[in-house]
Amino acid sequence: MPTRPYILAETTWKTVQENAYQVVVLPWGATEAHNYHLPYATDNYQSDYVAAEAARRAWEQGAKVVVLPCVPFGVNTGQLDITLDINMSPSTQLALLRDVVQVLARQGIPKLVILNGHGGNDFRQILRELQAEFPTVFLSTLNWFRAADRNQYFGAPGDHADELETSVMQHIAPELVRPLVEAGDGAAKQFRIAALRQGWAWAQREWSQVSADTGVGNPAAATAEKGAAFLEAVTTNIGRFLVELAAADPQDLYE
Repeated sequence: MPTRPYILAETTWKTVQENAYQVVVLPWGATEAHNYHLPYATDNYQSDYVAAEAARRAWEQGAKVVVLPCVPFGVNTGQLDITLDINMSPSTQLALLRDVVQVLARQGIPKLVILNGHGGNDFRQILRELQAEFPTVFLSTLNWFRAADRNQYFGAPGDHADELETSVMQHIAPELVRPLVEAGDGAAKQFRIAALRQGWAWAQREWSQVSADTGVGNPAAATAEKGAAFLEAVTTNIGRFLVELAAADPQDLYE
């Protein structure tokens, strides 16, 4: 199988020398339980797939993008009592990202996109701090699962091991998805306090108090076909973003 020049893990120094990369994409996931039917690395498989496919689409349109290896640990401070849910604190994420951005700044690579696949991660404040520290590198982040309207593809609500994530994994790695008859129903308790329940106030969810099976959202209606259709829309949109970003002048972004 030929290597993909937009995937750094498959790429040689010779290829890197031949390409002036304009955008670096850093997939970021998590290692955590996903109900009874999906693997702990679900967020990582998804982030890797979306980053690679979006980069492929961008590369084929002439954008010089390169995807770094996925960071496999995310913020899981609400799941510390769930066995082997591995937490990486926001302060650790900041330290890791500072090292990455420092390399890009030193080497003159102008743009970084964090492609996030885990709901507990929120990089916006981290990027605000790093943008002030490294003004020569344009920093941005996106949540891949919000790059298309889920309501056009999935009927059941949810946000963890739900119909969306299950469908996507059925397409990406069906051999890792257990039969849906083994899955819990993803029933989740809501906050008693109205403002928290309505979403205009926020507090961390304590996962073991919210969900008996670690899922939030019923996966019963998931299919690989739904996952493929959603991923097609998501990677098309993200690919278009990468093409526009690669061509953009960070000093001239407003009209």
